[in-house]
Amino acid sequence: MITAQPGPDGRLRCPWALTAPEYLDYHDHEWGQPVTGVRGLYERLSLEAFQSGLSWITILRKRDGFRRAFAGFDPEIVARFDETDVTRLMSDPAIVRNRAKINATIANAEVVVDLGDRFAEMIWRYEVVGRPRPTGADGRTTSPESVAMARELKRAGIRFVGPTTAYALMQAVGLVDDHLRDCWVPPIRS
Repeated sequence: MITAQPGPDGRLRCPWALTAPEYLDYHDHEWGQPVTGVRGLYERLSLEAFQSGLSWITILRKRDGFRRAFAGFDPEIVARFDETDVTRLMSDPAIVRNRAKINATIANAEVVVDLGDRFAEMIWRYEVVGRPRPTGADGRTTSPESVAMARELKRAGIRFVGPTTAYALMQAVGLVDDHLRDCWVPPIRS
């Protein structure tokens, strides 16, 4: 069973947070904290899609590069990217250079712009409330909610999102609180 481990300050944390300095900061200040705005949700969705098949640390270390390359993840701007932008992105070592993921990020921006605030509503309808934090034996990578969310996002035209990516998005933006039960980070909701 996985249990929270003491960090450099003695606080108990989810063990993955102690494997890299970037993880520590991400775990303590961002992972699982509510993100409700369209732009923030679009960024997290895009980053989770780029992470597919890679380690999260790769994406986290390239996050600033992704933000520069994708205009701060402003969906209005990214939706207007053309083949010149794709060529630019494919030669940018500051990001993951995967044409399918780049094209999906641009296409997803178009969908997000069309949906407007409904995009955030679509995601937040899958919030999981009242489920206790995991004990360390739970190890979820999907849930009924992430399966349903992925299905709905795909129907809306979003690409590169399956149940596992949807679940990682849910964890990242506070739809589910998967900090270990004995982790110091305060519960998202009391």
